[in-house]
Amino acid sequence: MAQSSTMAWVYGRVQGVGFRYSTRQEALRLGLTGYARNLDDGSVEVLACGGAEEVEKLLSWLKAGGPRSARVDKVVTEPRQAGDIPTGFDIRY
Repeated sequence: MAQSSTMAWVYGRVQGVGFRYSTRQEALRLGLTGYARNLDDGSVEVLACGGAEEVEKLLSWLKAGGPRSARVDKVVTEPRQAGDIPTGFDIRY
């Protein structure tokens, strides 16, 4: 299985609506590692590491709007080198 690591920045109404927690649940369901954290500009940064197909599924979920309470306006992604791969999926503050 091809491994992939992608950083995503999610813009819209994505803070204060359980977005990081829902993202973590979806990532764990897909068997991914990484993190989700709020940024000062109101966006959420997501690092997703794992199988290429599963990473793509998480990115599609993010682009589709994530949890019902959120409103996603834009998702920007950037591939990352598979350097230090996290062992779990964290919610960072």
